[in-house]
Amino acid sequence: MPHSVALDPQATTSEDPAEAVMVEPTTSNGDSQDTADGDVAMEDTTEEPTAEKAPTAATHPKKDVKLEDLFADVDSDEEFPSSRPNDVPPMSSPPAILPPFPSDVIAMNASDPEIMRAFYQRLFPWRQLFQWLNHSPTPTNDFAHREFAFTLQNDAYLRYQAFPTHDLLRKDILRLMPSRFEIGPVYTTNPRDRKTLRNSSAFKPLAKELCFDIDLTDYDEIRTCCDKANICKKCWQFMTMAIKVLDVALRDDFGFKHIMWVYSGRRGVHAWVCDKSARAMPDQMRKAIAGYLEVIKGGAQSSKKVNLWRPLHPHLVRSLEILKTHFQEDVLEAQDPWANPERAERLLQLLPDKLLNEALRKKWDSAPGRSSTSKWADIDTVAKSGVSKKLDATALKEAKQDIVLEYTYPRLDIEVSKKLNHLLKSPFVVHPGTGRVCVPIDTRALDEFDPTDVPTVQSLLAEIDAWKGEDGVGVEGVEGQKSVQDWEKTSLKPYVELFRSFVVGLMKDERDVKVKRKHEESIQF
Repeated sequence: MPHSVALDPQATTSEDPAEAVMVEPTTSNGDSQDTADGDVAMEDTTEEPTAEKAPTAATHPKKDVKLEDLFADVDSDEEFPSSRPNDVPPMSSPPAILPPFPSDVIAMNASDPEIMRAFYQRLFPWRQLFQWLNHSPTPTNDFAHREFAFTLQNDAYLRYQAFPTHDLLRKDILRLMPSRFEIGPVYTTNPRDRKTLRNSSAFKPLAKELCFDIDLTDYDEIRTCCDKANICKKCWQFMTMAIKVLDVALRDDFGFKHIMWVYSGRRGVHAWVCDKSARAMPDQMRKAIAGYLEVIKGGAQSSKKVNLWRPLHPHLVRSLEILKTHFQEDVLEAQDPWANPERAERLLQLLPDKLLNEALRKKWDSAPGRSSTSKWADIDTVAKSGVSKKLDATALKEAKQDIVLEYTYPRLDIEVSKKLNHLLKSPFVVHPGTGRVCVPIDTRALDEFDPTDVPTVQSLLAEIDAWKGEDGVGVEGVEGQKSVQDWEKTSLKPYVELFRSFVVGLMKDERDVKVKRKHEESIQF
């Protein structure tokens, strides 16, 4: 997918430098043509906003926190006790401005500043975002030295923003109202202070989640139902296949545990591998893992995109087993990729025997409209008829395996995974074109996930307006009732709860490792 380009010599991107300072035009649906679904690696083109300097996390002693208190459900707009240093007062934010009726909200544009302000103030899970990136309930440099980048409403792009607490991040978001924001690496020092360092080489990325980016536009040559930014439930199955293949490989082949898959808001998915071992990997290791998982290569439509050594690596044998049912149902039947002669010719180009190809072409020309399922079966039928005395059965079998992989295996934007200093869109931001929230995907119910059912920011705000509570629970003015957070009143609730559960597991493992290390050190001494 297209991305903006880095002007910063430290930042990397897969784009043409000639596009570095260009602002992409806006399409008729109100969506930008630039980095709508992808990573960003570019220099800031405007001055940094003058946010007040807050003390860094390192200046505050850490308090002992009980594990059971770590995951308390209290999460209101008025407190966020887990991430504010003691001497930093609560920050007041502009009041949310909501139209009085749900119908008025639905009619507004997703990028409207009033809509975005209400979303960031009332629905965005700031506390969970902080705990996810901080790996602790109290502030650390994992958060304070983390880079954030803002895309403003006028398309200005601000890089190297950093905040000691999520209260200050939230305040700056509400002040600047960016259309989206990206998350970058943890640096050796506060990114805001990079220009004050005597030795510029001392400012370098230390850690970042291992990320993967997959976009349906890279499947345009094989999907028949949609193209470009358009998607439907049928072509979304390519994303389902990709998640299944990559998730099991990352867990079984590399031992990663904390992997979060996020819908990009329009036509793709992002993976965040959050294990500490993954975050600490240098570029060379990231490139090696990306290369291990990359199978589809080559841009030209006529070129062969799968070229593999035999015997196949166990990862590919496992992938074929995962994908074989999807190939039959979601490719041959649902997409019917070789229905017309032009596309069928592409299939013939991937087969190894010219006489076999000629016999198949003659058969298909004599039966216009023959389905892809039938054409796929014809390959073996015609091969067994003896049309080619020199046909190599092993070569044919391997060619068919390659075809299955070309039409089902994940198509990665590999540059996103190879470098520490790539930025990637934050979970739970709103896609400005579709209005859909970038929600995490529950891999336990992967086949049921439908991107067209993901809530839009307008529908969420309308749900808040329409919410009446259950038997008076959480209704304002009912004495003795526990208050209900705004996100709990909406269809965003299961996604926030999924994110919270993921963060709980990540922080628990981080805490257990620290406790174990301290115990081992105490035994040594």
